[in-house]
Amino acid sequence: MAHWWLRNAQTEDSRVGPLQAKTVVFLPYDSGNPSRIHRDEVTGKILNLVFVWAEEGSQLKVDVPVVFKGEDVCPGLKKGGHLNRIRTSLKYLCPAEHIPSKIEVDVSSLDIGDRILMGDVEVNPSLKLLSKNESMPICKIVATKLEMPEPSQGPDIGTSTI
Repeated sequence: MAHWWLRNAQTEDSRVGPLQAKTVVFLPYDSGNPSRIHRDEVTGKILNLVFVWAEEGSQLKVDVPVVFKGEDVCPGLKKGGHLNRIRTSLKYLCPAEHIPSKIEVDVSSLDIGDRILMGDVEVNPSLKLLSKNESMPICKIVATKLEMPEPSQGPDIGTSTI
């Protein structure tokens, strides 16, 4: 069985700058093979269509979107931190029949200063991460306020007592 796959990609619109696919919708073909359409989240406008024909067992390089979950219960976010989304997709080499529609990254246990690395993400064993450095972060919880140290109570410099 062969698989049709619509590749996650970016488009360029000179009026608004670069656009990136945010939503993926599956549409069945008469043959039963799915295709994907990338649409703008707000307008629903189609951003990109790229079809790839691949035989079962073929290895493909794919960009898989990263989706963050658990933000509503994340301790670091509840303390006022901010989720810094460093990577919006990860590149994998995988069989045509195992292309994931997304990679879910759970941030529900992260505190301020914590991060999730590329190598920490659990995926199907048939997927191979195409990154030279698995210790690169995908996301990090960062503080939103700078904490200023208390001023010291010592004598002022530049004043003398005679």
